[in-house]
Amino acid sequence: MNYVEANGARIPAIGLGTWELRGRTCARVVEQALRLGYRHIDTAEMYDNEREVGEGLRASRVPRNEVFITTKVWQSHLAPREFERATKESLARLRLTEVDLLLIHWPSTQVPLAETIGALVKMKTQGFARYIGVSNFTVAMLRDAVKLSREPLVTDQIEWHPYLDQSKVIAEARRHGLSITAYSPIARGRAAGDRTLKTIGLAHRKTAGQVCLRFLIQEGAIVIPRTSKIERLTENMSIFDFALSAAEMDEIRKLANPRGRIVEWGGAPRWDD
Repeated sequence: MNYVEANGARIPAIGLGTWELRGRTCARVVEQALRLGYRHIDTAEMYDNEREVGEGLRASRVPRNEVFITTKVWQSHLAPREFERATKESLARLRLTEVDLLLIHWPSTQVPLAETIGALVKMKTQGFARYIGVSNFTVAMLRDAVKLSREPLVTDQIEWHPYLDQSKVIAEARRHGLSITAYSPIARGRAAGDRTLKTIGLAHRKTAGQVCLRFLIQEGAIVIPRTSKIERLTENMSIFDFALSAAEMDEIRKLANPRGRIVEWGGAPRWDD
């Protein structure tokens, strides 16, 4: 397992994303992922699967201290009291005393950022989270969050794949020592059929999806691909036995385009595109 270090945290470079995984399927996939060697599981209050993630963790029999668990507090619970309540309820569903990483899932225009960051810091200092961070924060929001936080932030979890240029917010994160966690790293399956990625994959005897994940790993990202297929778990993990050349990396970077973003909804901030 490769790791990314950021502001004191040591985070496994690949994890299992669990968005849209539900019920017994979620518990089974989490269990199998951990048995196969995954050591990073990403969930969220909004995913409505924290209970099943906890079940999968216990069923795997992998020691708790070997697994990095991330969860996130939803946008409607960012006022301090709501934030604390939501965090504790997430822990109760997971049946854990702490998570490794607690994130603000989406920024809010309704609650002052200073109040939410204060609540996030409190959850860390009171022992409910080992590390803290943010998700879907823009350059300006990230800059403000770092200034407001009395504890180091360790990641900004954002949509990132070859079709989306995130260089501005990535540069800002790295300026402050934060890592970048890439969600939707295979662009919700789009990468699997990409001609450029397939061609590069042939040279390495890898799939287009593996090339896509490897690209992000070489760019310094933490990747959390989501899958409900057990066979895909092994495929997604098998990205540390080859390397892309500088020319191949440049070719993949050229896939970015202004309409590359996938995740858009009314609660999103104005992006740095």
